[in-house]
Amino acid sequence: MTLATVGYFEPWYVQLLKTLIIFGIGFSLVPLALLYERKLLGRFQNRPGPNRVGPFGSMQPAADILKLISKEQFQPRGAIGWLFKLAPLISAVAALATFALIPFGRTQDVFGTDVGLYVADSNIGLLLFFALSSLGSYGVLLGGWSSGSKYSFLGAMRGAAQLISYEISQGLALLGIVMTAGSLSLSEIVEHQNGMWFIVPQIVGGLIFFVATLAEINRTPFDLLEADSELVAGFMTEYGGGRFALYFVGEYVHLVVAGAMFSTLFLGGWNLPFGIDPPGWVDPIVVLAKTGLIVSLIIWIRASLPKVRYDQLMSFGWKVLLPLATLNALVTAIILVTLAD
Repeated sequence: MTLATVGYFEPWYVQLLKTLIIFGIGFSLVPLALLYERKLLGRFQNRPGPNRVGPFGSMQPAADILKLISKEQFQPRGAIGWLFKLAPLISAVAALATFALIPFGRTQDVFGTDVGLYVADSNIGLLLFFALSSLGSYGVLLGGWSSGSKYSFLGAMRGAAQLISYEISQGLALLGIVMTAGSLSLSEIVEHQNGMWFIVPQIVGGLIFFVATLAEINRTPFDLLEADSELVAGFMTEYGGGRFALYFVGEYVHLVVAGAMFSTLFLGGWNLPFGIDPPGWVDPIVVLAKTGLIVSLIIWIRASLPKVRYDQLMSFGWKVLLPLATLNALVTAIILVTLAD
């Protein structure tokens, strides 16, 4: 039985080449997002931000990475060794694999060969997005449990409860898009927004998805996985050096993926407003620009809002977001059935 089909428009060597290019872009966006966040937070908080290493502080991310990977690797005596080492790798790989699903443009003719500007275009792309993003919770849970520390384990359990709770609302918020587009393929969802972006008819679903995504990627005001004032550093308490850097990479890749997914699902992907149809080579620039806007908004929220209590976090997820997401899906279904009749 066929579980899914994947649209490949090019020979294997083109697939390999574009995979390397897209993942190279994904890795390069991590230090750029880190520097951009620290610079933007500096402006919001009336301070310079990084300005010592390199011109205008541009080499600060490289200095941070070199500092982390040059530190001695260690693990607690009671840790489960292979799981302790595997957990941060799971977190980073899951984030990068999710990045592979982002469609950066339409299928285009490149030197006489049709090339899709994405790694894979599956007819269940949205389900793959949730499957791969859910793997990140295993990195959190295994990292805290395998550390052999009560602080780490408590942070891991809190993190798993938070991620699972908000994934439900995140998924329900997208049911309206799936019903409207009639497809789970991300590229088909983008093409369906050629006339009107989904943020207009699905404004409620977009807001729910955005808030739930903030909790999913552990961003303010839902950054309770580390909870410095309560749990030392949460599930990462016993991590340092390169393994901590892998968790850091996963967090910032998730930040970029969150911006790209919101742009793909609600802001039309590579589509421009007012029916403007630019040449194909502009598509990736449009996607990256929209992603940058969403990332800027997420950073703005970090600079503006305080951290909520854990009971408030769980209560908001189950008592506010989940009923709203369910109601949004129900209303969308009723409207679509009425219009069909």
